[in-house]
Amino acid sequence: MAFPIHRMRRLRASAELRSLVRETELNPGDCIFPLFIVPGEDVKKEIGSMPGNYQMSIDVAVRECEEIHSLGIAGIILFGIPPAKDEEASGGYHEHGIVQEAVRAIKHGVPKLLTITDVCNCEYTSHGHCGKIIDNDVDNDITLGWLTRSAVSHARAGADIVAPSDMMDGRVAAIRKGLDEAGFPKVPILSYAAKYASAFYGPFREAAESAPQFGDRRSYQMDPANGREAMREIELDLEEGADMIMVKPAGPYLDIIRMARDRFDVPLAAYQVSGEFSMIMAAARNGWIDLDRTILESLTSIRRAGADFVLTYFAKDVARLAG
Repeated sequence: MAFPIHRMRRLRASAELRSLVRETELNPGDCIFPLFIVPGEDVKKEIGSMPGNYQMSIDVAVRECEEIHSLGIAGIILFGIPPAKDEEASGGYHEHGIVQEAVRAIKHGVPKLLTITDVCNCEYTSHGHCGKIIDNDVDNDITLGWLTRSAVSHARAGADIVAPSDMMDGRVAAIRKGLDEAGFPKVPILSYAAKYASAFYGPFREAAESAPQFGDRRSYQMDPANGREAMREIELDLEEGADMIMVKPAGPYLDIIRMARDRFDVPLAAYQVSGEFSMIMAAARNGWIDLDRTILESLTSIRRAGADFVLTYFAKDVARLAG
C-alpha cells in the first residue's frame, strides 16, 4: 500500500524522531585531525588558504594535541616541514627528523592520543616530488628504500600507525618487511591505496610547502577518471600487508568509497582534503552556505558512502557540533 497508508514524513516530525531513526552517525571519534609541523619554538603560523589551520612547532603541537585529545577526536596525522630539503629526502628518514621528534614529544605529552605519520618524501625533497629523480622521472624501486627507512624511524619514535601516501608500486610490502625486520610487527599500515592526482590538493601545497618544482605527479598518483583501477590498487595493497586502506580525496570520490566498502571488509578511511575544506570555508565566508550544516552534511556523506573514519580539518568542528 502507498500513500496515505505510508507517510514517510511521520518519522521526520521532530528532532527526537529524526535522531532515533538516523542511519549514519558522525562523532569526533570518527575523525583524524591533520597537523603540519615546522622547526622552531612557539611557532603558530596560519595557513592563508586554510583559515583556522596552522603550521606549528613541536611545543605548540603538543599543546594542540592535548586539546584534540580532550575533545574526543580519534587521533592526528603528522606532516613535517624540515629545516632543509635535498634531493635525497634525507630529512624524511633521519632519526631526529621533524616528524620523528614530534612523535616523541606528542607520545610523551599525550600518550593515549592515536598518532599516525604520513610516510612520503615530497615535503623533504628539494624538487617536491615523492621519490628519487632519475631521467626526469621518479624511480620507483629506489624510492621504496627511502619510504621503508622513514616508516621504521617513525615506528621507532613511537608512531601508532604509519600511512604511506606516495603511490609507489610495492611500497606496502617493502614497509611491512622493514617494520617486521626492525622489530615492529605490531605497527599497522594505513595505506593511501587509492590516491588520485587531484586538483583538490592545492591548499595543501602551501601548508606542507611541497609543490613539485617541475612537471606533476600524474605518473604515480591515479587518474581521476578511473574507478576499477582503484579496486586493483586496494587489492594489491591488501595482498602486500596493508591493515587499513584510504581513498583520497573523499567528497569527489564517494563512488570509490562505496565500491571499496562493498568489496573489501577491512577498515576504510577517507581524506576530506584541503581543497574540499577551503571551498567550504570560502563559500561560508561569503554567506553562500551555512558553515555548520555544510560541515556535518559533507562529512556524513563520506561516512554514509562507507568510510569508517575520516581525515578532516573540520575535526574540532565535529567535536563542537556532534560531540
